[in-house]
Amino acid sequence: MGSGTASGTAVRPRRRVGRGRRAALAALVAGAVAFPLSAAAQPEIPAPPPAVLAAPTADTLAATYAANRANAAEAARMADAHGDRHRAAADRSLADPSRQLLAFDGRGAGLATEVLGDLAHADRVAVLVPGSDTGLDTYGRFRAAALALHRQLRTQAPDGTRTAVVAWLGYRTPGTVSTTVATTGRADEAAPKLRGLVDDLRGVLRPHAQVTLLCHSYGSVVCARAAAGLDVADIALVGSPGTGADSAAGLRTDARVWAARGADDWVEHVPHVSAGLFGTTVGFGTDPVSPAFGARVFDAGDGGHSDYFDAGSRSLTNLARIVLGETVLGGTTEVTRD
Repeated sequence: MGSGTASGTAVRPRRRVGRGRRAALAALVAGAVAFPLSAAAQPEIPAPPPAVLAAPTADTLAATYAANRANAAEAARMADAHGDRHRAAADRSLADPSRQLLAFDGRGAGLATEVLGDLAHADRVAVLVPGSDTGLDTYGRFRAAALALHRQLRTQAPDGTRTAVVAWLGYRTPGTVSTTVATTGRADEAAPKLRGLVDDLRGVLRPHAQVTLLCHSYGSVVCARAAAGLDVADIALVGSPGTGADSAAGLRTDARVWAARGADDWVEHVPHVSAGLFGTTVGFGTDPVSPAFGARVFDAGDGGHSDYFDAGSRSLTNLARIVLGETVLGGTTEVTRD
């Protein structure tokens, strides 16, 4: 828009759905089969296995960044030798000495976790969790969102408050036109990895630092599956097709749960139902911006599905306010964190 352990999996209640909606969901699954089959025929891009590193600490961050940059540089050489100049360029960019990589894996569609800012001294940290069709070949647009948020946080942060952004491409995202995008399978796979990231951050951050998850589209399903008991202050769901839970309480988290949708976001038209089909669960249940879900709804402006991190937008301003613990602008709820 991922199968995890019980501690990383949100409650997934079923809702009865009418025959018409069940048929529509079945059609979505059946109609999406051709694309994954054709994509599977594409040749694998060679890359080295990820660097084997201990969990980072404030003292080892620089070494962690350097090891992952070196791995990205080797991946670029291998992709170039394979004749994939586009992937080679993406890997080479991540290998630049200015990049701060907590993790990198150039195999397949690719994974990367990048830090913007001084993580070890940050007071407020935002973790961006992307939606479908995000991999190393499209990483630039995901990083652009992280950069926009980083700039916004520096602009809005009170004097003395230090911020950092973590762009977490840490899971195999589904394709927008695929069977996986309509189920929780990829999110179930991703949830333990997101929980592991937050644990790793806690090993680096100072004790008072606050962490916020900003979850876009299918990424909101990932955050929901990882939410139970997670040591984060806030979880913001934007452009969400649903979470797989009937309510914010169903996420079993002490974090504040926020939700927003732009006025021109097509995800509004996704059926907010959940049904068992072909041995899996299709659909994600209650609309997160509906009163029934119970999230703190905020104003995301007039943008579309890909516009939540646009510079100058109402959504970006409010997302930064959530990260900073400030009052959001507009929406149905205005809350200030102490």
